[in-house]
Amino acid sequence: MAGTSRHDRDMAASAKQRLTQCSDPVERLRLQCLARGSSGIKGLSRTFKIMDDNNSRSLDFKEFLKGLNDYGLLVERDEASALFRRFDRDGNGTIDFDEFLITLRPQMSQARKEVVMQAFRKLDKTGDGVITIEDLRGVYNAKNHPKYQNGEWTEDQVFRKFLENFDSPYDKDGQVTKEEFLNYYCGVSASIDSDVYFILMMTNAWRL
Repeated sequence: MAGTSRHDRDMAASAKQRLTQCSDPVERLRLQCLARGSSGIKGLSRTFKIMDDNNSRSLDFKEFLKGLNDYGLLVERDEASALFRRFDRDGNGTIDFDEFLITLRPQMSQARKEVVMQAFRKLDKTGDGVITIEDLRGVYNAKNHPKYQNGEWTEDQVFRKFLENFDSPYDKDGQVTKEEFLNYYCGVSASIDSDVYFILMMTNAWRL
């Protein structure tokens, strides 16, 4: 995972800077999420999931507004209304949860997506579509971690901390889905201009 936290800081700083010049509501929301680091969009998705009491995977305007506020995003009511209309494609007064997240995620080229999914498949040893501590054994070496070496953490604690990088800061369940992994790397990808460099970074980080 070398370099990721640095990319995270660079991306957050760049998003904050771009936010001051941006007027498009969707881009502004995206930048506010990215200003929180790679897990910013994922965190918003979890906030909405918690609010979706009836598991309909859709939100009405009131829920949408509350979700933005709960997550601490500063969006005026008019701007939120314009945003909602953009996401409410069929005009039925609700927005589809998955569509919303796909639109909000920074775009990633096909080549980048492929290398991210390659890394996911390598980590998901059991092939069940979710990365857990069990999957990481033998794939990720915890013994190189400084806190393992000084006896502060066990191997499982290192694994758990590692999974938290990809998990939402507000709802850590110790499992990472394909969607969460992709969301995380969409964030990292937003701070890296070159496809070649991004692919090299992934290849080296995960020994692909």
